[in-house]
Amino acid sequence: MINYYKYLPVSETDENWGLSVLNTGCTHIVAGSPYPYATHPAHHYFDWEKGRVLHEFQVIYITNGGGIFDSKSSGKQTIEAGSIIILFPGERHRYKPDKKTGWDEYWVGFDGRIIKNLLSNKFFTPANPVIPVGYHEPLLHLFEEIIDRTKEEKAGYQPLIAGTVLHMLGYIYSLSQQEKFSGQNIDDIVNKARLLFRSNIDKHFSPEDVAQELQISYSRFRKIFKEYTGLAPGQFQIQLKIHKAKELLTNTSKSVKEIAFELNFESNFYFSKLFKEKTGVTPKEFRSKHLKS
Repeated sequence: MINYYKYLPVSETDENWGLSVLNTGCTHIVAGSPYPYATHPAHHYFDWEKGRVLHEFQVIYITNGGGIFDSKSSGKQTIEAGSIIILFPGERHRYKPDKKTGWDEYWVGFDGRIIKNLLSNKFFTPANPVIPVGYHEPLLHLFEEIIDRTKEEKAGYQPLIAGTVLHMLGYIYSLSQQEKFSGQNIDDIVNKARLLFRSNIDKHFSPEDVAQELQISYSRFRKIFKEYTGLAPGQFQIQLKIHKAKELLTNTSKSVKEIAFELNFESNFYFSKLFKEKTGVTPKEFRSKHLKS
């Protein structure tokens, strides 16, 4: 690893994009060496005793070694190789590598309304700033891509690397969700449930029936399914039916009543009401709009 860091100018156009990258870099901290290095820029420098408060977000990926992280909201935590550390604006924090091991770190700093929206919706929280994701080559490549683009600073590079940061955050969030279910048979349960919903879309087959087929209680099934997919089983089933209804409205001449019957809705009225709630238009309006286009 070649040590590198760069602090980036941001234009009004970059800010209007919704996410702008402020700095990035990578550092190999040798065991026993001071941290941060004396060459660290003064406006981001900190020491262990005082800590630091930033006015931006940062994502740090520790790929080798280990150390300690401490923040106001999370308290002190041990950092191992494969840890993601997320720093939040206004949150006092401090971190350092273990003197016996040092560490390798990659980081990127950024700000904008897109990340603030993710924060307000609690995809990431100051109370849980350390995410153990392990070593993932694709994640490392995202950091390297950002670094490479900043070395060139070609026209329009800011929105490009901002997109890479958003991809990175999505990747980290996905890994954090998968970590919740590691060592369990949750994957099998959810995948079998999805298959049962899809293969029985035209039958009277309730979420309770799915749980019975999987031989687990409905309350446990509902909890597992919602935590894994973000949707309650009933909502997942409804979305499948609405998607299938769109296909039938688009590709067949079946009446709305026939489609409602085929998809096992309790009535034509209920089907039309639910379809409008989910799509904003009635089934007839959806078909008419599609035919005109």
